[in-house]
Amino acid sequence: MEALTTNGITIGVESFYQKKHSNPKENRFIHSYQVTISNEKESTVQLVSRHWYIVNAPGVTREVSGEGVIGKQPTLSPGESHRYVSWAPITTDIGKMYGYYTFKDIETNEMFLVNIPEFRLINPGILN
Repeated sequence: MEALTTNGITIGVESFYQKKHSNPKENRFIHSYQVTISNEKESTVQLVSRHWYIVNAPGVTREVSGEGVIGKQPTLSPGESHRYVSWAPITTDIGKMYGYYTFKDIETNEMFLVNIPEFRLINPGILN
């Protein structure tokens, strides 16, 4: 698992190759990833939006952004965590993802960014 703390929020990410849904002959490699968001601040925060960079082996980058995560904008009190699972397709055996979330401090209405650690998307079949 990759983890990173920014502005009092820790993001942990673990990725999983989805062989059943992938088709290497068609250059379709599907990966799921589990994200854990932990509020280590002394104030309540809300995740407002996401911005992802999805990069394949030659470096072609696709950007994805939008409100919340999987249709939710979770609010986290101090010490609380939120976990979700999502997925991403890439066109090569190896790639990576990284990005950032925009959060709002509920008490001050201040908006701030939280970095998502870079993590690898790897078809384990190429490692042998």
